[in-house]
Amino acid sequence: MTTLTAHNETTGAPFYRLTAADRCDSCGAQAYIAAEVNGSELLFCAHHGRKYEEKLRAVATSWHDETARLNDEA
Repeated sequence: MTTLTAHNETTGAPFYRLTAADRCDSCGAQAYIAAEVNGSELLFCAHHGRKYEEKLRAVATSWHDETARLNDEA
């Protein structure tokens, strides 16, 4: 399994692929975590991503976590 992190090649700043339009599959809140399981992408808010992380990481082929954005200053 891979944890995906991308950075802007010019500035070195993190590149975020999840947007406000991406919604948690459990509750509909903004998604900050994407996991690929059996060829399908599952999206989760920070709460549900942490709640299911242990089980998901055991079966996910990729894990993309942008929850650090919640601590970024606006």
